Amino acid sequence: MLTTLRHPTFRHLFAAQLVALLGTGLATVALGLLAWQLAGQDAGAVLGTALAIKMVAYVTLAPVAAAIAERLPRRAFLVALDLIRAAVIACLPFVDQVWQVYVLIFALQAASAGFTPAFQAVIPDVLKDEAEYTNALSLLRLTEDLEQLASPILAALLLTVVSFPTLFVGTVLGFIASALLVATTRLPDRVRGEGGHFWADVTKGIRIYTRTPRLRGLMVMEAAVAAAGAMVYVNTVVLVQARLGLGEEAVALAFAGFGAGSMLAAFLLPRILDRLADRPVMIGGAALMVAGVAVVPLVASLATLIALWAVIGFGFSLTQTPIGRIINRSAHEADRGAVFAAQFALSHACWLVTYPLAGWIGAGAGLSAAALVLAALGALGLGAVLRLWPARDLAILPHAHPDLPPDHPHLADHSAPHAHPVVIDALHARWPERA
Repeated sequence: MLTTLRHPTFRHLFAAQLVALLGTGLATVALGLLAWQLAGQDAGAVLGTALAIKMVAYVTLAPVAAAIAERLPRRAFLVALDLIRAAVIACLPFVDQVWQVYVLIFALQAASAGFTPAFQAVIPDVLKDEAEYTNALSLLRLTEDLEQLASPILAALLLTVVSFPTLFVGTVLGFIASALLVATTRLPDRVRGEGGHFWADVTKGIRIYTRTPRLRGLMVMEAAVAAAGAMVYVNTVVLVQARLGLGEEAVALAFAGFGAGSMLAAFLLPRILDRLADRPVMIGGAALMVAGVAVVPLVASLATLIALWAVIGFGFSLTQTPIGRIINRSAHEADRGAVFAAQFALSHACWLVTYPLAGWIGAGAGLSAAALVLAALGALGLGAVLRLWPARDLAILPHAHPDLPPDHPHLADHSAPHAHPVVIDALHARWPERA
């Protein structure tokens, strides 16, 4: 996996991602302390609203940002968004009203909604070999999991010598360092697609996504993953402190179990994907998550919970890491940014629904009821995946073009009917039927 870091461009991008993640982790801790300072006992409501604002920004703005990105140099676009994020974070230590937090969080997440899909779309252009790209995806997944463990520890150490607003300084420095690393990296030129109206470019990724069978299956799988994952992210603290009667350290250990499972899967995935196709690996991961959540009502000890969360974390990484491979297979190089943005928006739309659902059912009907309802939703999603994502997911499809004239250049390159790798584009507006 680490051999991928021999590639200088990816090494720079990986370092940029690493410092930005560490900075974001520090900001997460500092934001919680800022919410407590501004709202006291209502800090949870402030953070919940901030999380909702984050998801709304991701869902609504990612496709718009992707359309803007197609019209700008990719390196300048990424650097500008890093600097915008640094500037927004620099304002947070000076706020004294809750509404100011909401405005700044929306601005921050709007920039992230543009940065993340654009960054994801660069990596396959840098690493053309699928094995290297798979290693890169696993490495990036591993880094995200490590950040979730390392950032709170780093924040705790810093808070022993500085006050919490100083953590925001670390975040600013992280984003500035990320911008410098991207600015000093030579990125491959973007492949330009056919020029179109801005709104057509905004909706392009969604159109490709919803008209490609494997991507429709992926979208439903993301709903199943969000249903199971919401139980972990929303209700772990309640499980540990209310049901098991343990303290904050036990909450951290439970989340560490989830992270450890995810890291193990990320480490093993390059070898797994050498032997198995993406579809069974991802479906197996989602099934692990759903089954794990269904077992939650039986949890009676911290050790059991940690082990169960590790299983769910393992499944989570199995579903999330190969997504880039699926998107690469499903879009032309010029359209990847739009499809990554569609994936980003649609997946966060699922979490926007399941986060409050997990909280409301858990508070109103109990944790066991929440687990069973979320597991049932996940199982329904898995059933839909099996129908929507064909088991024989062929790259090369025989098809015909009855709408094209016989002298069309596409037919000059291929016989009619003909077979070639199919993605949704101007010549293939719908997924083709067999010729």
